[in-house]
Amino acid sequence: MVRGIHLAKIVHKGSEEARNELPALIEEAQRGRATIITRRGRPVAALVPLAEYRPNRSQQSLLSLEGSARGLWGKTSGTAIKKLRDEWSR
Repeated sequence: MVRGIHLAKIVHKGSEEARNELPALIEEAQRGRATIITRRGRPVAALVPLAEYRPNRSQQSLLSLEGSARGLWGKTSGTAIKKLRDEWSR
């Protein structure tokens, strides 16, 4: 089960087929069936019942990354950036 949706209920449709069958797919979503829409065989979107939709609104904190690039640009980042600018203006 994925987020309350039973995997047996998930149908895969190509984007063209999904476009042609959109009214029927919406009715199926109302009945609880999810549809994965693919493009060239790769999943690109999901049509899910609204009751199962859970937007990911909480952004993860960036505090865990604090200091993770320390020393990447040398002792003074300004000098490293100036060298990069000089390299591009040649």
